[in-house]
Amino acid sequence: MNKGVFFVTGFSLILAGCAKTPVYYEELPIQRETDKVIEVTPRENKAQTQINAMINNMLSSKTVEGITQKSVPILFVEGIKNKSPEHLDTDAITEAITSALLASGKFNFVDKARVEEVRAQLDFNNDQALVNPGTAIQFGKMVGAQYMLYGNISSFDKGDGVEEDLYYLLSMRLMELETGLIEWTGVSEMKKTNQNDM
Repeated sequence: MNKGVFFVTGFSLILAGCAKTPVYYEELPIQRETDKVIEVTPRENKAQTQINAMINNMLSSKTVEGITQKSVPILFVEGIKNKSPEHLDTDAITEAITSALLASGKFNFVDKARVEEVRAQLDFNNDQALVNPGTAIQFGKMVGAQYMLYGNISSFDKGDGVEEDLYYLLSMRLMELETGLIEWTGVSEMKKTNQNDM
């Protein structure tokens, strides 16, 4: 009987100890149900909004509409390069661009592992830009892509001479990897603010 009392008391103490442990919850995107379709709205920052606008501009261009009208071409998104003195999370920007394009359903994408494998074969590192058409064409053939989207971010000051504001300039180009022709180019300017986490 004493063993039973000790067991129940010990078990109660364990439960009481667990109850005091704080629990943390991850913040999730807002979901709305519309006509049995769940719409997920991510919490976007200013940079994400600007990127989405630029991708929409690309997808609505006559050239890209013509490219994607009858087929779903294979695209490779080259990492966005940071040409500014600021520290920028270019991996996150590249991922945001890829996600926006993937959500459009207009392009298929090359597997990231295959891209890294070809980079290793050609002895490229991730910082080398594939802007040389000859190199890009060779790279595209090896990874199985028809198009490559690449770009960079630069920064500049703009103001009245008394007070300067920092601006980011995101420029992107879509290259056909068979010919090396630039099919689309876009530039987007954005003022740096405290809310901007580019």
